[in-house]
Amino acid sequence: MSDSRSSGGRPSYGIDAPYVPIIFLIVAVVFIAGAAAGVAVWWVALIGVFFLAQAICYLHATLRGKHTAWSRLLDGLHLTGGEQVLDLGCGRGAVLLAAAGRLTTGHAHGLDLWRSQDQSGNSPDVTRANAVALGVADRVDLDTGDMTQLPYPDGTFDVVVSSLAIHNIRDVEGRFRVLDEALRVLRPGGRLVVADIRTVRRYANHLRSVGAAEVTVRGLGPGFWFGGPWQATSVVTATKPAG
Repeated sequence: MSDSRSSGGRPSYGIDAPYVPIIFLIVAVVFIAGAAAGVAVWWVALIGVFFLAQAICYLHATLRGKHTAWSRLLDGLHLTGGEQVLDLGCGRGAVLLAAAGRLTTGHAHGLDLWRSQDQSGNSPDVTRANAVALGVADRVDLDTGDMTQLPYPDGTFDVVVSSLAIHNIRDVEGRFRVLDEALRVLRPGGRLVVADIRTVRRYANHLRSVGAAEVTVRGLGPGFWFGGPWQATSVVTATKPAG
């Protein structure tokens, strides 16, 4: 997902919710070590292997799988290069900068609260450094703000994207407010693409209820599983009606 006009540096995108794979690995080591030391029955080792497999699956999703999936999603938008793109919960810029790399006269705007519990080392300075490394800094703007109250006028953007961010809002009504705000800042005919775990079908139902058009939901495959199929990532897409 790097831009061909990269300045030669190597971006670093961190790990989503880094405490999760750490927990998986600690549990795996405890159970496997206990079985190896002969202080536990054989099935305890299987529990350890299960948690180890979850950790591997999780790390693959956060380090590789999400980049592959988003590259395909962005390619599917067929951007012409002049769009204004907004990434909600942009973090260290994996999706934001991939979008910026597909723009020429357009701009990619990233909004985040910059919390490290959501992504390791999350900060605007890191995201700017990644943008410089990829040679897209001139097409990227970063803002600090709340997704439920976007600091942008109505109809500002051609595309709004979000990856694994909206579920961090605890209450469902808050998540729905994010979707409403995303539609508000989209221009008529603008497109929304949200990849997330849990409640994605509820996102789709809400978008239909408020009049969004062409609403679709689909899974993004095993490469985007955060530990297993019970934490699969799906994508909902929608279009803001032109009228």
